Amino acid sequence: MEQVQIISVNPEDLKNAIIQEVKNELNALKVYLQPQQQTKYLTRLEVCELLNVSLVTLNTWNKNGKLKAFGIGGRVLYRQEDIENAIIKL
Repeated sequence: MEQVQIISVNPEDLKNAIIQEVKNELNALKVYLQPQQQTKYLTRLEVCELLNVSLVTLNTWNKNGKLKAFGIGGRVLYRQEDIENAIIKL
């Protein structure tokens, strides 16, 4: 840890220096504490409409690993981010 010697500093300057350093540290921490975007999930029908494909094609892509499906309570869902990443630029 760094040692600091305080010589002939008036209390107001010391207070202002401490406040400024605390503000700098809080601003640095703000980057890490930003709220994360909520993940959006799409149903199979929404994905089919978005990509203009049939349910059979979507199921084939899921089996081949082109898309990753998630299931909850008997529902099959796809992350919108995964769908957008699966589309490649030609």
